[in-house]
Amino acid sequence: MTTWVETPEGGRRRGPRGIVRALVEVLVRPRQFFANGVAPGDQAPGLAFAVVVAVAHVVGLLAVQPATVLGSAVVPVLGDSTALTTVLLLLVTAVVVAPAGLHLAAAIQTVTLLLTVDDRAGVSETVQVVGYATAPCALAWVPLPGMAVACCLYGAGLLVVGLGVVHRTTLPRAVVAAALPAALVFGVAYRGLWAWGSLTAGVAG
Repeated sequence: MTTWVETPEGGRRRGPRGIVRALVEVLVRPRQFFANGVAPGDQAPGLAFAVVVAVAHVVGLLAVQPATVLGSAVVPVLGDSTALTTVLLLLVTAVVVAPAGLHLAAAIQTVTLLLTVDDRAGVSETVQVVGYATAPCALAWVPLPGMAVACCLYGAGLLVVGLGVVHRTTLPRAVVAAALPAALVFGVAYRGLWAWGSLTAGVAG
């Protein structure tokens, strides 16, 4: 599931430079990126990218909204040490939550593609598309009205574009195929639905 091809199609760089380059390209030129940056059988860069985005998101939340994360029912403070809890939280995010969440989302995405697209690319490409589509959520922690909503909507849009390009399908089919995975990744995991509810409640109030 994490094969790392030495010379992937598209000439992607490894390491921090490769992640930064992928972040910029997928945000600015998504169609070109998905056409050239997703290689068959080469999941590791996409997995590493998704992990970095998830960790950046958690670090941002801990920096600006620590009370909403630490001490909650989901993340209780261990041994009265917020430092220890923070380190463990980041480790669990990087080693367990982000990789498992990515592959679960990709598995669901694969099923929806089976139901909607006849001539598809492989599972490896699907994992990469889902991973790279999370790029905007690296900033979803910013405590500005609508920021999380904008990031999650952008991510969902990237997922649709990526599916269309990589799996060579039409926009309507890509939208249908992406609906459930996008709701789970961007609506639940990155809390886009809660952000939308808070935003609309604030506007209504």
